[in-house]
Amino acid sequence: MQLMLDYHIGAASIARSLASYVATIFELIPALKGNIPPWVGHGGQEFFGGTLSINILAPILLAVLTVILCLGVGESSAVNSFMTAAKVVIVIFVIIVGSFKVDVDNWSPFAPNGVKHIFTGATVVFFAYVGFDAVANSAEESKRPQRDLPIGILGSLLVCVVLYVGVCLVITGMVPYNLLGEDAPLSEAFTSKGLKYVSILISIGAVAGLTTTLLVGLYVQSRLYLGLGRDGLLPSIFAKVHPIRHTPIHSQIWVGIVAAVLGGLFNVHILSHILSVGSLTGYSVVAACVVTLRWKNNTGNRVSSKCISTWCEGVLCIFLVACCGFAAGVLYRFGTHFIVMIVAVVIAIMACAALCFRQAYSDPPGFSCPWVPIVPSVCIFFNIFLFAQLHYEAWIRFIILSIVSVGIYAFYGQYHANPRSDETIIYHMAPEEDRH
Repeated sequence: MQLMLDYHIGAASIARSLASYVATIFELIPALKGNIPPWVGHGGQEFFGGTLSINILAPILLAVLTVILCLGVGESSAVNSFMTAAKVVIVIFVIIVGSFKVDVDNWSPFAPNGVKHIFTGATVVFFAYVGFDAVANSAEESKRPQRDLPIGILGSLLVCVVLYVGVCLVITGMVPYNLLGEDAPLSEAFTSKGLKYVSILISIGAVAGLTTTLLVGLYVQSRLYLGLGRDGLLPSIFAKVHPIRHTPIHSQIWVGIVAAVLGGLFNVHILSHILSVGSLTGYSVVAACVVTLRWKNNTGNRVSSKCISTWCEGVLCIFLVACCGFAAGVLYRFGTHFIVMIVAVVIAIMACAALCFRQAYSDPPGFSCPWVPIVPSVCIFFNIFLFAQLHYEAWIRFIILSIVSVGIYAFYGQYHANPRSDETIIYHMAPEEDRH
């Protein structure tokens, strides 16, 4: 549920940014320039000291994309492919043109707020990488998942990292970081340098890029609800698939409604403070599951020298790695002496070593995570380390939502869960004869 709320909040915040760029494009029309009120596109009309920020364009955009996704995978895939090609071309063009306007003095000091704030910023923008796990959620709709998923995840990750870094270097080199706008920073940066035509392209590229991000985010959310509905952890209505469109239409509409409410009532700044909690904790849980699922079947029957099962010993080691990551993160955040942090790191390394030498691991066929349990352990440690850098609002959200999640499972999920259901629903592109 933590990860699902991250998707909701991420979709809402992206919809806010998308609304701002769409409003910028509308303002190219002379009659609309400067006449679009803030509650329509730019930012929002704030109430109660900024606690609420009304924006009507963001929910409208979310509604349109939700309808596209409800129509079917083929329709949404065509829109996504076109938008992705457009945004990649524009981003590369922006990096090339912007590099000629870079003032290297703007990069000095390179980390004006110190390394500590880099980690804090990393937790806020971590949701920018959430979409890469979306590829895994579309495994059922992949022809050769063992080959296609690794290529899709690793390839897109590499390309996006290069583009992210390139854009960040260009924009901070063009304009001092403290003068960058919040709603449409790229467009404003190029406009300030007299490159109005580039700012127009950026607005178009931003609309394309944010649209594809929203499409993927909304798509994945609906599939998560679909999976939980199948297993009985949520009401069965979320597991229903449209007989013609072959999409989980109820889940898709619900996802769109929640994102629209958040996007229409809260601004990006407030939403960003409680982002990434679900991503960091969710990815840590996935990494832990990778380790436990690789243990051989007879692992749980063996007994260690401490008279506890090897399975329990492994779980304790994973938990110890997570605790050490959190401890190191808290110590770093509050400026504790470096030596104390080293102790937490050493304990984590010892726990990882115990996982390596005291457990037996299977080697599944096809593509699988390499260097288990080292890679998952490092993943858990650094995810929880970043978790410790989050704003206090995010910690409060994590505690409250964890209580709610446990409550939902305690009073509903455990009585309706059906993980071994014989019914398997496969959603796929509608046959050609059904689509005409």
